[in-house]
Amino acid sequence: MSRSLIPLLALVLVAPPLSARAQVPADTIAIQDNSFLMEEAYNQEARVVQHISTLVKDPQSGLWTYTFTQEWPVRGQRNQFSYTMPIANQGSRAQTGIGDILLNYRLQVISPEGSRVAFSPRLSVILPTGRTSRGLGRGSLGAQVNLPVSFELTRTVVSHTNAGFTWTPRAENPVGGRASITEYNAGQSFIWLATPTVNFMLETVYQTSRQVVAPGRSIEHENVFVSPGIRKAFNFRSGLQIVPGLAIPIEFGDDKHDPVALFYLSFEHPF
Repeated sequence: MSRSLIPLLALVLVAPPLSARAQVPADTIAIQDNSFLMEEAYNQEARVVQHISTLVKDPQSGLWTYTFTQEWPVRGQRNQFSYTMPIANQGSRAQTGIGDILLNYRLQVISPEGSRVAFSPRLSVILPTGRTSRGLGRGSLGAQVNLPVSFELTRTVVSHTNAGFTWTPRAENPVGGRASITEYNAGQSFIWLATPTVNFMLETVYQTSRQVVAPGRSIEHENVFVSPGIRKAFNFRSGLQIVPGLAIPIEFGDDKHDPVALFYLSFEHPF
């Protein structure tokens, strides 16, 4: 697997909240947001929590990365707290472990209620929990800003647009060299709601990544990921929604690699 895909999946939140459950039959509740690599702009509804797992595996090398995200509304839908924990395999059992954990806050600036547009900027603190000697972390506190906008183009087509950056003031490489690095991301997805509970998607993500090569020095790589995917929602009268999904991210750019497999699983329920 490309090393650039691991931070992409570790740092991008995937957060599909529930639609209004009391107004429609349980078996027709739609998936309101629809992306795996892109961040939607819908905060969690009041008293609804979501647990999101994403596994990316390279069939050729066997390398993989897994991320777990849990999202909680804070006294309603306007404010949201979440955390993201990545676990990755970088080539051997000794190089498998937890990466850098994100603590995330999102503010629902424009609500999707009564509007075709939603906007919910996110600010994240990145904790240096991954070991740099294993290639699992950056060895420094960092920050990430992302600006997701979601737009209902038609009744059956939704788009998500992202732009943001990640700043690591004292990023460290495996041999101890440090440098300040800034990385950028942008993306666009288009979602077709074939039915309320079956979605086809096409996501395109642009990312710069920087590698520390010496004290005070880093080099930049640019990559583009194009990812077709599908997912299906299973709704229960208790309010539980289970969403499995599958995508095939294809990488272009400096570190071009063969396509990998992305497996997605979300559980969302009232509390």
